[in-house]
Amino acid sequence: MSEPYSVRVTVRGYETDVQGHLNQAVYLNYAEHARWSLLQAAGITQAGLVGRGVGPVALETTIRYRRELLAGDEVDVTCVFEWGEGKTFRMVQSITKADGTLAAEVTAVGGLLDLKARRLVDRPAELFEQLASAPELFGL
Repeated sequence: MSEPYSVRVTVRGYETDVQGHLNQAVYLNYAEHARWSLLQAAGITQAGLVGRGVGPVALETTIRYRRELLAGDEVDVTCVFEWGEGKTFRMVQSITKADGTLAAEVTAVGGLLDLKARRLVDRPAELFEQLASAPELFGL
C-alpha cells in the first residue's frame, strides 16, 4: 500500500445541515474530490480515460462517521488505492480535522468500465499504470 495522497478542504457553511454539521452527503463529495485530485496528480484526466474507452465506476461505498464537522473546519482527505488480481480495486480514505481528529472513514470498491462493452475491464491496475505519468501515487 502506498502513502496516502491528501488534499485539504475547508467546510463551507452551505454544506451544513440545520444542526450546523456537515451534511452527510457532502462526505461523499469530499471523498470523490480527493480521488479525482489523485488521478490528476498522477497524470490521468477524464479525457484520457474516455480516450482509452474506459470510465471509473463506484460499485460500493461505506462511510463511518466518527466526529462532527462544522463550517470553517479544515480537513485533510486522504486516498489510497488497494489493488487485487480481479476487475475491482478498493479506495481507502480518511477525513481528518487539521488538529488530527478523525472525522470519517470512507471505503469504496471501484472498477473501470469499458464504455463500449459496458463491462468491467480486467486488471484495472495495469491500465492505470499505463495511463499515469506518476503511477507511484497509486502504489504501482
